[in-house]
Amino acid sequence: MSGGWNTIESDAGVFTHLLEGLGAKGVQFEELVSLDADSLHSLSPIYGVIFLFKWVSSKATDNKPEDGTFDTEAAENIFFAQQVIQNACGTQALLSVLLNIPDVDIGAPLREFKDFTIAFPPDLRGETLSNSDLIRSVHNSFARASPFIDETQRTSTDSDDVYHFIAYTSVNGILYELDGLAPAPISHGACLPTELPDKVVPVLQRRINRYPEGEIHFNLLAMIRDPRIRAKEIGDVETLHIEERKRREWVWENSLRRHNFVGFVGDLTKGVVKAKQAEGDDSYKSWIEGGKKKSEQRMKVLRAASMKEA
Repeated sequence: MSGGWNTIESDAGVFTHLLEGLGAKGVQFEELVSLDADSLHSLSPIYGVIFLFKWVSSKATDNKPEDGTFDTEAAENIFFAQQVIQNACGTQALLSVLLNIPDVDIGAPLREFKDFTIAFPPDLRGETLSNSDLIRSVHNSFARASPFIDETQRTSTDSDDVYHFIAYTSVNGILYELDGLAPAPISHGACLPTELPDKVVPVLQRRINRYPEGEIHFNLLAMIRDPRIRAKEIGDVETLHIEERKRREWVWENSLRRHNFVGFVGDLTKGVVKAKQAEGDDSYKSWIEGGKKKSEQRMKVLRAASMKEA
């Protein structure tokens, strides 16, 4: 395999443009700000959800997960790939939903990939996925540029916060948890596609409840039908306008993500310092001293507020 896989943000705009970059049509992602079935139902039809969480050591074994049951035979009938490299879990979770929804146009490249890997075991599917130039290049096109971190050389330590993406979707009447780090798909019982909001929320709540109280590092994205399709069908001009504006904002935000502004900020800072120095030593020193005084004042306010809270 040539090249590494960079980390990507859990963001609806990022994941929607990942879908489009891979060739899928008529689908997008929405971020959920509350975990309740009504919120999910309001987005129907919903194809699946992608859950981001802080990874912690699990009590699961190769024979039994912490919740649900392993369905070792399911991988023969659904798309499930084991994660074999670091940082690919976001795109892998996306594909775990997308490639298991028969009524979505996934595009020719992904259709060929799915047909090619259909008879592979999960580990070989993961290897094939990680070696796909198309999937890796689209994934990396939405990674935040950084001059400091080479993700191909990155290793985690005990003090690092490691985050992981997994997918939940209804396939063949079963609610499956598709985690590339698990040995097999995890079944959470019977679930028709229309029942997904009602069935997946309790599963997610049980998972969140396994974390210490106060843990807030979770994010949930729902893969849904592109709302613009329905808006055009019923002539809902207002919704169509809102969704088109959202898409334009996503394009702008993603263009910013592709650029590293560290050099720009550094040059700007140098320019400001040079201008201040040109005004004279006294001007430059007074500028520095003014900044120090403002910082000290902010710290005093913060200390006073913390003492009141205590």
